[in-house]
Amino acid sequence: MISLRFPIFAALAASLFLSDATAQDKFVPLFNGKDLSGWKAPENNIWYLVNDGILQIRSSPEKKGSVLWTEKEYSNFVMELEFKFISGTIDSGVHVRCEDQIQIGISGSLKRDMTASPYIPGKGYPVEAEGVKELLKMDDWNQMRIEVRGMDYAVSLNGKKVMTYTTETGKAKGPIGLQLHAGKDMAIDYRNLKISEL
Repeated sequence: MISLRFPIFAALAASLFLSDATAQDKFVPLFNGKDLSGWKAPENNIWYLVNDGILQIRSSPEKKGSVLWTEKEYSNFVMELEFKFISGTIDSGVHVRCEDQIQIGISGSLKRDMTASPYIPGKGYPVEAEGVKELLKMDDWNQMRIEVRGMDYAVSLNGKKVMTYTTETGKAKGPIGLQLHAGKDMAIDYRNLKISEL
């Protein structure tokens, strides 16, 4: 146990908890539950629907892919959200500062669930989240926490940290996106999206 009687240890202990405490104090909604304010909806949007506080992502008959981007760009942040698989072959995820992505659902390339793992353009899935099979609820809401500090990513699923990764190609600042993968017949719901900038 770290003794707090010595200033250097007290400062270290404070630093270990400061970011999480600060994040909790500063969380603001990313999605207001009423409309797509703060997001850049695609032209002729039929994929991203709002119903009773839930952001519903649905494939069209043509199975066209799309990404719903935030209007604002972010650097370091903690993002929390809930998602629920509704139907079909789910291939969605959260784009982190543009290109890098935290997968939710089935990987199109690997043909298996890679929820909470990072998809990095040009590298695929450099690491795989651990313990997801036991944690993931297929018929209920799942809670995800994404921490982005510099080039370091960390993801927690339903209260347990399952992945850490340091990207070599990530951008320092960019928008956040919710993906609807092309070629899929799928439906996924999101709710309680919120963010704290660090």
